[in-house]
Amino acid sequence: MIAMVIHNKRLGWDRSMSVEAMVQGMIDDLTEAMADAAKHDGGNSAAGTRVRKAMQSAKATAQAVRLKVQSDKNSR
Repeated sequence: MIAMVIHNKRLGWDRSMSVEAMVQGMIDDLTEAMADAAKHDGGNSAAGTRVRKAMQSAKATAQAVRLKVQSDKNSR
């Protein structure tokens, strides 16, 4: 099982979750980070920290997607 921590919530990425759902979740999280990115551009340092956290989460999710795709490929 691949597990990740996103926004202080533990979300399980198990083998039954589709790659499409994982990517959509990543898109949703990045879309939410856009508001903080705008605040950061306006000079809000705390918003910048939240953007960095969202980017780290996106990196972890991307790795989970890569592992899932590789696992699916090897099992076919």
